[in-house]
Order: sequence, then structure tokens, then C-alpha cells
Amino acid sequence: MLEALGENPRLLLAIPEHKVPLPGATVGDSQNDLFVLARTDSNTFALTIEGKVNEPFDQPLGKWLVNASPGKRMRLDALCNELGLQQPLPEDLHYQLLHRTVSAIIEARSFKADIAVMIVHSFSPERLWFDAFAKFAALFDVAAEANRLLAIRPNNSPPLYIGWASGDLRFLKY
Repeated sequence: MLEALGENPRLLLAIPEHKVPLPGATVGDSQNDLFVLARTDSNTFALTIEGKVNEPFDQPLGKWLVNASPGKRMRLDALCNELGLQQPLPEDLHYQLLHRTVSAIIEARSFKADIAVMIVHSFSPERLWFDAFAKFAALFDVAAEANRLLAIRPNNSPPLYIGWASGDLRFLKY
């Protein structure tokens, strides 16, 4: 999957449970399951990974925005601005997909990486929540496809990609 970003991808740094301060409200970082800084022969990229088995992507926006404080609204405005999205967003869109993706952009800038990437790494045999990921990709006029990086903002600085990686189910056995 990462070969789409260039030849010979290799790991430079990996940090589990990496917190990224988000724009907008002053409370609440985006805690990524894994942050990766990697390099190909031609590019460096910052990658945030959201690991899933059966759990959802937290709350959909319709629920997250119930009785929303001014800080929450400010946070959503900042995330939409960073992603180039117009509000209102669909109420069934999951907030977690927004902030995990923006955290990849923030870290790409922090590390002066060439590319920002957010990947959902799913170990669900039923591909639970792929439909939520597909709705998110559709906001950028991109059709979701498993195990393939999707350029959702290729002309931005940094260029932004998202992906759904299907994990090998044998790793679910203890």
C-alpha cells in the first residue's frame, strides 16, 4: 500500500498512542493508535494509524454536536477548514475520522514531511465500519477502496492521502 508513495518505503520512527494537539478548542488531543514517520526513495511521509476490530469510529457528528459548546464548534470549524470541507457535514459522519486525518496533516508539517497519510487498519472479518470510511472518502469525491491509498487532497501542502488496510486475521488469535 505504501509503495504508492514511492519506492522502498522504510520506517524512520513509530510512536504508539501518539497525541496531537488539534486546532480550535483548547481541550482534547487526537490520540492516534500509531504515528509513523517513514521515507521512500523520494519522499518522507507522516502517517497516523487508527486500529480497529469491531469498535466504531466514536460518535457520529449528529451525536457529537448535541448541546455543543462554542469550543466544540470552533474545533469542528478548524478541522473543516484544514480539510477544505464545507459545513454542514452529514450527521452520520464520524468525528474521529476528521480529527485523525487532520492530525496526520499537523504532524507532516511538524516533521517537514512531504506527504500526510491517515490509514484505518482494520482487523474486522466483516469489514465493520468500512461504510463509515467510504462516506468520509466521498466527501472528497473519492470512492473508497480497501488496501489502496486514496489521494483526497493531492494538491495541498502537504498532499493528503487516506487508506483502509485490511489486517491479516490470524493476528487476532492469541
